[in-house]
Amino acid sequence: MNVLELSEQEIVRRNNLNELRALGIDPYPADEYPTDAFSTDIKAEYDDAAEEKRQVCIAGRIMSRRIMGKASFLELQDSKGRIQVYVTRDDICPGENKDLYNTVFKKLLDLGDFVGIKGFVFKTQTGEISVHTQELTVLAKSLKPLPIVKMKDGEVYDSFDDPELRYRQRYVDLIVNSGVKETFLKRSAILKTLRAALDEAGYTEVETPILQSIPGGASARPFITHHNSLDIDLYLRIATELYLKRLIVGGFEGVYEIGKNFRNEGMDKSHNPEFTCMELYVQYKDYNWMMAFTEKLLERICIAVNGSTESVVDGKTISFKAPYRRLPILEAIKEKTGYDLNGKSEEEIREICKTLNLEIDDTMGKGKLIDEIFGEFCEGTYIQPTFITDYPVEMSPLTKKHRSNPALTERFELMVNGKELANAYSELNDPIDQEERFIEQMRLSEKGDDEAMFIDQDFLRALQYGMPPTSGIGIGIDRLVMLMTGQTTIQEVLFFPQMRPEKKIPKDSADKYAAIGVAEALVPVLQKAGYNLVSDMKDINPQKLQQQVGEVIKKYKLDIEKPSVNDVAEWISKI
Repeated sequence: MNVLELSEQEIVRRNNLNELRALGIDPYPADEYPTDAFSTDIKAEYDDAAEEKRQVCIAGRIMSRRIMGKASFLELQDSKGRIQVYVTRDDICPGENKDLYNTVFKKLLDLGDFVGIKGFVFKTQTGEISVHTQELTVLAKSLKPLPIVKMKDGEVYDSFDDPELRYRQRYVDLIVNSGVKETFLKRSAILKTLRAALDEAGYTEVETPILQSIPGGASARPFITHHNSLDIDLYLRIATELYLKRLIVGGFEGVYEIGKNFRNEGMDKSHNPEFTCMELYVQYKDYNWMMAFTEKLLERICIAVNGSTESVVDGKTISFKAPYRRLPILEAIKEKTGYDLNGKSEEEIREICKTLNLEIDDTMGKGKLIDEIFGEFCEGTYIQPTFITDYPVEMSPLTKKHRSNPALTERFELMVNGKELANAYSELNDPIDQEERFIEQMRLSEKGDDEAMFIDQDFLRALQYGMPPTSGIGIGIDRLVMLMTGQTTIQEVLFFPQMRPEKKIPKDSADKYAAIGVAEALVPVLQKAGYNLVSDMKDINPQKLQQQVGEVIKKYKLDIEKPSVNDVAEWISKI
């Protein structure tokens, strides 16, 4: 890396790295470092009355340091928390050579470096449980400085809070922002509890293909890729549904999968193109059974994560205690808009949409129109968990018709905090009805609906072998984590959310500089001085530009000859 691409602090750290090596210290040792304690456990297990001081071996990152002559304090951050460490010159340098303290510790170590500490636990005069260092080992050198987040009297100063930086550099976010890691630990607890509940119920966790020849199981725009060896286009899956149902056909009582789905759609606070979903299918069950199972499952997860059946999101207390309200979708629309859509034709609903000032187009069928009305006037109003049930047939191409009204289906969506959390059906197992529904989806696709489903002939063939009555559900894991951890944006619960390409400062190539007579070695010097484009030098005073170039050469001790004022003037004259 060119030294001119580095900041001053980065240059200092690289010089420190080289000095450590010159002293015979490997800044990245390969040996195992045998830690036997964590910061939080040391504090929790400290015994004031113990006759012998507890010996510990800990390791972590230096987060702060106070050097006071022959003795110093540092704050060490390990994977569980932080603890104060006391370091004295004579303890870590018992012989005549004091370089480990005077040179390495005081001068060559930086904030962010990893060190290993062997010593004993004690309590300082101010009552803080700390580790008294008897042996210090350099474990890893940090070449980039961390943002310095300070706290005083509960107030945070110089916080690392720019969302763009936090999400793009999650590794830094986790280091310096307390509470971020807790969200992801809770995510892990949610998944563990979910798996435990499904395993205890006797259902089998399985894996199905991510690359699929037919993107089925949902209405969504897929990502397309190409398989070179087979010379065919494939799709990243938008759902796991159709493969999991094939396994029910094959004789499994219940199967579930927790995995990634991909939808080539917009991004916002509740949508990411790559997301995690849990889908479960159980034979001989219906959507009524699935509602009861779901509310008990979510109640159990909330208790496991938060210690109660309640979670607070954006100042709203949400109770996951069963049972939840159940409300048919057409009743919900009538309740919120005054319009009864029961028995209405596509054209009648289209006119109602226009009356309600909704933006619609000719590609939208009856199901999409109803979905628009519900999304605009109803969905955001359900804060407490609410099962919205009995969707029209046109909205549910994979769902069994309602046992008492063939215009509806046995489907529910679980709404929480104004968003869909789960979608479930009494699964359609009539292969003739399913084929007719797929054909209707193709009609919508021909009208221009790029989210309409494809016809999956192999899935239809599987259904023709016979699928028992089955209920299935899909739960959005990312949204579930948001609800259980009180987060309001999906990016806060994804380690690495999808981001737009990082903006880079535009810079001209060396060829463009060469065209006006600038030597290649001087190009990075000019760009370090702020002249990233040749046009940036236009109308600049040649003497000023020459002086700036000279300052960069001197500051970075570059073995480059400074151009003359005449040279610079000639460059500028050619722009």
